[in-house]
Amino acid sequence: MSWGAISEMGPVSIRTSNLEQSVVDATQILGLRETKRTDGVSYLAAADVHHELTYVESDVDGLEALGLIAANGDALRDIRRRVEDEGFLVVSEKPTGEGVEDGFTFIGPEGFAFEISLGLQKAGIAPKGFGPNRYGHFNFHPQDHHGMVQFLTKVLDFRISDVIGTGGSRGYFLRCNTEHHGIAVLQGRGTFHHHAWEVQGVSDLTKAGDRLHALGRELLWGPVRHGAGNNIACYYKEHSGNVVELYTDIEQIYDDNREPVVWEDGEVWWNQWNDYLPEGFRALGLAPTPSKYRQNTLLVGGR
Repeated sequence: MSWGAISEMGPVSIRTSNLEQSVVDATQILGLRETKRTDGVSYLAAADVHHELTYVESDVDGLEALGLIAANGDALRDIRRRVEDEGFLVVSEKPTGEGVEDGFTFIGPEGFAFEISLGLQKAGIAPKGFGPNRYGHFNFHPQDHHGMVQFLTKVLDFRISDVIGTGGSRGYFLRCNTEHHGIAVLQGRGTFHHHAWEVQGVSDLTKAGDRLHALGRELLWGPVRHGAGNNIACYYKEHSGNVVELYTDIEQIYDDNREPVVWEDGEVWWNQWNDYLPEGFRALGLAPTPSKYRQNTLLVGGR
């Protein structure tokens, strides 16, 4: 169930300096399947769609674009109008990759690219021994997190589920459907922190730890039960430097008008079991990919 112009989360696109290693991480650790490889682009998915994650071969590691799915054609056109009204730069009037019916891409606040799509091509699920159910959400750290939340609610119809810190001093969790959050916004250095994937149960988190250990790697954090969202999660770092989350048992919000939960300064919203947070965890992540469009964004910027 959704109520606004965006009905669900769309694919995340990441630039990687080592495409082969990024695909190995996604298939052998996360458990995705590669649905197609073409011209230095790898499309990967867990659910029965063409792709939920894209890796683009590049000389730098960075965030290419954040995908969102419009509820219908009218919603797609309405978002396009809002984007123009707010003065954001549209960099593509059509889908930038394969497997998408229609869409456009624009540069939002702080140089983050958003690709709004209408419908993802369906694809059969090949048998596999492990892997998540689907892509669920992303977490990023804009410098002006209040401004980013205003953009997400005004232009894209997201609703606030939780407020982190008195007056939102630390961040916000926002939703576009019943799942507690599709986007987590925490104040930071202007980087993308992690993409997150729903698994069936806690045992899938421990198995991810086993796979990492077999490769001489380890979990960054978890399993942990978060306060905001109530989900049980674990995290690891992929080749690009981005963080990946696996989660289960996340809160569902069926009341469209539910008031946001407020976590005051000093409350431990990140961990219900103790106050542990790995040192340096929030410093990880990727910057929006430098491109010819980035400098134009500084001129257009959004009103």
